[in-house]
Amino acid sequence: MAHYAIVVDLDRCIGCHGCEIACKNENEVELGSFWNKVVQVGPFGDYPHLQQYFLPVMCQQCENAPCTHVCPTGASYRDPDTNVVLVDKEKCIGCKYCMMACPYGVRSWSPSEHVVEKCTLCGQLTAAGELPKCVAACCGSARFYGDLDDPSSDAAKALAAAGSGSVHRLKDVGNGPQTAYILSSKYADWKEEID
Repeated sequence: MAHYAIVVDLDRCIGCHGCEIACKNENEVELGSFWNKVVQVGPFGDYPHLQQYFLPVMCQQCENAPCTHVCPTGASYRDPDTNVVLVDKEKCIGCKYCMMACPYGVRSWSPSEHVVEKCTLCGQLTAAGELPKCVAACCGSARFYGDLDDPSSDAAKALAAAGSGSVHRLKDVGNGPQTAYILSSKYADWKEEID
């Protein structure tokens, strides 16, 4: 079964926030809301050996997505064809249970529509064979999209080239986050917890 996700190479990410802007423009994300947010991690360490990196945080496409389990209407669900976690706005009653259940705080509230929103991996684009807008807009070529179960996908190739020692995921609290980050120890030490 397909398992689509994004891989971000933090060795290449310069923290330009281009992915945030591209996402907001493509998906008409309201001011104050983010489906993709770049977080600065650091600086940390002891002078003069300080480390820092930029961490784009979006839906982690969890294997065992808690947001889908707590939704009383089935508005938060997993697409049976792509395995992508989505929100059906027609079914959303605005209870925000899914927002509370998400361990990464990557769901947003739409004040104008009174529904919960999140990264859709730009399904409107990928269904037509295009890349998610954040991937296409990345000036550092730091983002990769594809089926993690398909070794020929860009995402799977990026992970294979990085090697297991440089591949990281946000803290797993029983949900199995699938979005992967590449960070080599020569650039910075991975921080599992985001301050």
